[in-house]
Amino acid sequence: MTPEQGPPADRRSGTLLAALGVTAFSLTFPATAWGLEGFGPWSLVAVRSVLAAVIAGGCLLSLRVPVPARRHWAGLAVVAAGVVLGFPLLTTLALQTSTTAHAAVVVGLLPLTTALLSALRTGARPSRMFWGAALAGAAAVIAFTVQQSGGALSSADAYLFGALLICAAGYTEGGRLARTMPGWQVIGWALVLCLPLSVPGALVALSYEPVHLSAHSVAGLLWVAAGSQFLGLVVWYRGMAAIGIPKASQLQLAQPLLTLVWSVLLLGEQLTPAAPLTAAAVLICIALTQRARG
Repeated sequence: MTPEQGPPADRRSGTLLAALGVTAFSLTFPATAWGLEGFGPWSLVAVRSVLAAVIAGGCLLSLRVPVPARRHWAGLAVVAAGVVLGFPLLTTLALQTSTTAHAAVVVGLLPLTTALLSALRTGARPSRMFWGAALAGAAAVIAFTVQQSGGALSSADAYLFGALLICAAGYTEGGRLARTMPGWQVIGWALVLCLPLSVPGALVALSYEPVHLSAHSVAGLLWVAAGSQFLGLVVWYRGMAAIGIPKASQLQLAQPLLTLVWSVLLLGEQLTPAAPLTAAAVLICIALTQRARG
């Protein structure tokens, strides 16, 4: 029985879990902006990784999850480099000079980037409709970033596009590993794998970057560590298992638009008309790629 054919109660609970995961992810950029009020970018990323690894390691130990086979560690290293370290660091550096609304629109291209890298990694041959929608989405985001930057890409945009590529690589490898182990264990072991780097990195960063604790900075740090980096992924993967990848991916289409809402409500940012319009255009392109892939 496929997830779509399961009992209605299971489908409803799965949809709720997946929606909670998307909500958790949509708060990542506003929470990062809050965290940057009291932490330097390197400190925020390193401490975030350590805290998330402690939570993940505790779950792995309490459930007595066996250590992955040696053949999986290379893939876990790619996930760690892309999802645990690379994406948080590059987006945090970008948010020092970029608004969360701007970053949300650019990173809204992540599902398309992941799909493209996945096709290259697996040797799949998507349809012309898929490639056309992917290129249209990329063109919309590039036009938006150039327009917002006054005709040239800024350093923040370079960080964001780099984050897209490295995170997509991590997602692609994580999706491959999730065929042999639960998805939450993939991110859990990737977090634990980073501890030899994140612990000394946190100590060094905290010694060089001043820390000014406040309600916002502490709340932002705790959310990106517990909510975005680990717990959000736990409910997301459980929901995806219950309702299936196609239906879950449709819920994720709302993530950039949700982030735009949070940027206004939590940070008081003023949206330009181009931001929601570009986010909606990317949403349509992603929906078309999902239809083409299905």
